[in-house]
Amino acid sequence: MGDEVQMARALALAERGRGLCSPNPMVGAVLVRAGAVVGEGWHEGPGNPHAEVVALREAGERALGATLFTTLEPCGHFGRTPPCTGIIIDAGVARAVSAIRDPNPVVDGRGFERLAAAGIKTEWGPLRGEAERQIGAYLKHVRTGLPLVTMKMAASLDGKVAARDGTSRWITGEEARADVHRLRAASDAIVVGAGTALADDPSLTVRDPEYRGAPVLRVLVDARGRVPATGDLFDESAPTLVATTERSAEERRKEWHAAGAEVVSYGSDADLVPLERLFADLGKRDLQAVLLEGGPTLAWTAVRDGLVDRLVVYLAPILIGGRGAPGILEGEGFASVAAAGKVEITRFDRIGRDLKVEADVHRDR
Repeated sequence: MGDEVQMARALALAERGRGLCSPNPMVGAVLVRAGAVVGEGWHEGPGNPHAEVVALREAGERALGATLFTTLEPCGHFGRTPPCTGIIIDAGVARAVSAIRDPNPVVDGRGFERLAAAGIKTEWGPLRGEAERQIGAYLKHVRTGLPLVTMKMAASLDGKVAARDGTSRWITGEEARADVHRLRAASDAIVVGAGTALADDPSLTVRDPEYRGAPVLRVLVDARGRVPATGDLFDESAPTLVATTERSAEERRKEWHAAGAEVVSYGSDADLVPLERLFADLGKRDLQAVLLEGGPTLAWTAVRDGLVDRLVVYLAPILIGGRGAPGILEGEGFASVAAAGKVEITRFDRIGRDLKVEADVHRDR
């Protein structure tokens, strides 16, 4: 079988670690000898064996003379676990193929160099685009210190997120709502604005029966202290962080603290929490994948300020209409079509009765 076929299998294996690995990247590995797969593995998170080691253990003596396919360059340094390169060399692997190099400064080509110095033929590149997309949050965080921000919205086919009476449950069907929980499972933090918190009282937890990871951090953006600490965001099912400003009342901040939430106050004279600073602070906490769940005003601010990397929009086969019904993006909007934000649609699928559209956001910076 060709290199791309084996790398596709390695990418599928890597997916099994989604929601478990952060802040480590998801990695899959396949060992092939004489055309037959002799070992497979994937990484399940910090402190656990790397994918290459799992595959080599399964292969045992059959690793001698085999080709190792990995979605990411093997590491050559000591961390929570020993370097993979030494184990690969000791196993007698003849060839190593990776989809992408690891931009982490402690790796960044050194893994390949060590393998090559030991006489192992090294190559990289098969399914590079798919591999980069799979661990996009890790790659962005390593290169910039910032999380990858995905904005998720659910709307009617005419772009409304609620009716004029404020009702929004449920615009999309059960299958789409279940898919949102898979999005949450792939995130390190879920961000919601005060308006949405007041209207929907969301719990922002991962309700996916296959999820095995830790509870995801819930982040409430409430500049003026509008949301009381009585809703589902303040239960004990997951940690909560409230990002606010000095415009929120001290009593409200005490209320949030008493409910067990962490409160971060940005001393801003503006009406809004500075999202750029908030996302930078989340990045400093090693939170690499942020899911922005709305609402429309918060979403517009993030789009306007160039903070969104990816979009996931669920469109329901209904029409709501009305000037008083909010759309996906509120705020002042771009002044002209020529000034509008540019996106590239990367995928669209039917999810039950709804349409799921995924896009990458392009910006000039």
